[in-house]
Amino acid sequence: MLKSIKIANKLLSDESSTFIIAEISANHNNDIEIAKKMIREAKRAGADAVKLQTYTADTITLDCDNEYFQIKQGTIWDGTTLHKLYKEAYTPWEWHKELMDVAKEENIICFSTPFDKTAVDFLDKLNVPAYKIASFEITDIPLIEYVARKGKPVIISTGIATIQEIQDAVEACKKSGNREIILLKCTSAYPAKLEEMNLKTIPNLASTFDVISGLSDHTLGITVPVGAVAIGAKVIEKHFILDRSMGGPDAAFSLNIEEFEEMVKSIRDVEKALGKVNYTLSEKSLKNREFSRSLFICKDVCKGDVITEKNVRSIRPGYGMKPKFIEQILGKRFKEDYEKGTPLKWDLIESNDICK
Repeated sequence: MLKSIKIANKLLSDESSTFIIAEISANHNNDIEIAKKMIREAKRAGADAVKLQTYTADTITLDCDNEYFQIKQGTIWDGTTLHKLYKEAYTPWEWHKELMDVAKEENIICFSTPFDKTAVDFLDKLNVPAYKIASFEITDIPLIEYVARKGKPVIISTGIATIQEIQDAVEACKKSGNREIILLKCTSAYPAKLEEMNLKTIPNLASTFDVISGLSDHTLGITVPVGAVAIGAKVIEKHFILDRSMGGPDAAFSLNIEEFEEMVKSIRDVEKALGKVNYTLSEKSLKNREFSRSLFICKDVCKGDVITEKNVRSIRPGYGMKPKFIEQILGKRFKEDYEKGTPLKWDLIESNDICK
């Protein structure tokens, strides 16, 4: 895997904490004050970054309502056209600088997803620290090459891509002189089903394409992103909303403030638990070895008595010899008289082997 990538002041690597992105998307409901509040609340909830989307209805599709532009794929947006959906959902470009200024005040990273070259140039002038390629743009190789040539990290969602199309996108970045690539496992269903997540793909993306990998999640709840971190995701992107009762195109599969905060806490807890490969016992574990099994004299014995399974047993606690030595001591004799409950030690046993 690529050793590390830096996005603004956040370093992403095998050893770094997970980069958690709050996706604002269309959840501002066309109100810049709501968008500003979302940035502030995302920061308070523990997000490392907020992400915008940079397009207009006319830069992403055509104002056309023939059968090709009607949404009828069994989504939550069925019944409208692409142009109408994007006209409702877009973030006005004139908001971008103001929102990025708020993010700067809050000390939270802010970047965006461009959907055409004009959006890339617009974001370049705002000096965004990274670019995101959405799942449905992964096959637009000219756009990916254009983004990659800006020299910033490129985060690519893989939701609708075949493995060859992922390879094409990665090669497009490298061909453009950019190896700072992050691939996000994504299931492009809204909301996505648990059975369709296939989180084991996340570490495979990293090893197959020599990149940092993560998850762009559209499931309900926080189980999936927390599980993704446990198997190696270094980036988590999740849609964020102040309150689902506000409604909006993405409200149904977005986390509210409390849920997002709980997700962040759970991810950070998992990171603590993951730790590192380590077989050294902690001080507490060493102390608790006293409760492990060991060999004890289990009935009163006299000097010269033969050691048998009737007078020596493997029991708790762990103050005697290790149970693995039982076969070596059976048939030997006790040096002195010993009471029941005495931990068996080598110095309590005659050294002469009676079996000879």
